[in-house]
Amino acid sequence: MIPEGRVSTYGAIADYLALGSARMVGWALRKSFSAQIEVPAHRVVNSKGELSGRNSFDHPELMEKLLAIEGVKVKNDKVVNFQTMLWKPANHL
Repeated sequence: MIPEGRVSTYGAIADYLALGSARMVGWALRKSFSAQIEVPAHRVVNSKGELSGRNSFDHPELMEKLLAIEGVKVKNDKVVNFQTMLWKPANHL
């Protein structure tokens, strides 16, 4: 449900779902690749705005390319203006 052109964090999603662990969100996103379901995993970054999940994609640069297509700027594997781009499910759902 993360809108195009925005990013969320593993922790924000975990908090909203009351999972207690951001790692569980990362695990679920990684499993979504093999499940062949459409999940916008490229929109999920760590709490610093870093593309920490980039190595889970077919090519590490793919995550940044997908974000760029949506208008999200990335520099040195980190979302530019991260706080402005951040979408928290608890605030919008």
